[in-house]
Amino acid sequence: MEQFFASFLDYFLTAFALGMTFLYGCTGEILTEKAGHLNLGIPGIMCIGGACGCLALKLMSGAAVPPVLLVIIAILASFAGGAIMGVIYCFLTVTLKANQNVTGLAMTTFGVGTTKFIMSDMSSAKEATQSYLYALKYFRYPFGESGSALVYNGFMVVLAIVIALAAAYVLNRTRVGLHLRSVGENPATADAVGINVTGYKYVATCVGSGIAALGGLFYIMCWSGSCDAYKSIEKLGWLSVALVIFTLWRPNISIIGSALFGLLYLAGNRIPTLLGIQFDMSVTKLLEILPYAVTTIVLIVTSVSKKRENQPPAGLGIPYFREER
Repeated sequence: MEQFFASFLDYFLTAFALGMTFLYGCTGEILTEKAGHLNLGIPGIMCIGGACGCLALKLMSGAAVPPVLLVIIAILASFAGGAIMGVIYCFLTVTLKANQNVTGLAMTTFGVGTTKFIMSDMSSAKEATQSYLYALKYFRYPFGESGSALVYNGFMVVLAIVIALAAAYVLNRTRVGLHLRSVGENPATADAVGINVTGYKYVATCVGSGIAALGGLFYIMCWSGSCDAYKSIEKLGWLSVALVIFTLWRPNISIIGSALFGLLYLAGNRIPTLLGIQFDMSVTKLLEILPYAVTTIVLIVTSVSKKRENQPPAGLGIPYFREER
C-alpha cells in the first residue's frame, strides 16, 4: 500500500507540473477570447515562447550573469516573443479584419516552423544543447537537486498559478476587466460608451499571447529538460485551447482543470504502473485522447444547458466594423 501511495504521489506531482504548461496557454487564451478573438495560434505562440527563452539562455551562456537575472531575462524574452506574435495576429484580425480562424492556424504553422528552425540549430551539437539546458537547476528552483517529482515543481509553477488568479481577479473585480468583457460581448455598445475597443483587443491579445508563450518555456526548461522537448509543444498547445472550453473561460478554475488535464495526459503511461497491469499499446494510445474526450463532453453539456455564464463571449470570432454600429 505504501508503494502505491508513493507511486500515486509521484504521478500527481508530475502531472500537476505538466498541467502548468496548459495553464499558461489557457490563461493567455482566455484573456484573448474575453476580448472577442479566437486565437488558434496559441500552439505556435507557445512554441515561439520556448524558442525565444532558450535562445536568450544560449546567448547568455558563459557570461557572468547571476542565476536570478538569467531566469528573468529568459522569461522576458519568452513573453516578448509571444507578445510580438500577438501584435501580428492583432494587426491581421483587428486592423485588417482578416478571418480569425485562418489567421490563427497560419500563426501556428509559422510558429511551429520557426521554432523547429531555431531549436534544431541549437540542439544539433552537444555543446549547443548544454548552452541552454545548463539553466535547468535555476528554473527548477528550489527543487533543482531533488530526486523526486518535486523537481518539476519549481517557482514557475507558482508563477502560473499567480498569473491565473490575477487574471481572474482583473476580469471579475476591476473596471478594466468589466470593459474587456464588454468588448468581447458587444463591441458596438462598448464603443458607444467610450471604451477603446481596438486598444483593449490589442492589449488583451498581446498580453495573453505573452502569457501563453511562457508555457513553451516552462515545458522545455522546467518539466521536460530535454533538447527535443520543443517537438511536443504544439500538441500541448491544442490541449491548452481545449482547456479554455473545459474550464468555461474562468482562469481560477483553470488551475484545477490544468492539473486534471495533466493527470489525464499521463494516464496512459502511469495508470498501468499504478494498477500493476500491462495494457496493450493500442489501449495506451487510446488513453491519450482522454483530455479531448472530456472536453467534448463538457462542450456538449454546456451547449445543452444554455446558461449564459457558461457560454463563450457573444462577440467571439466576429470582426468588429465600427462604421456598422
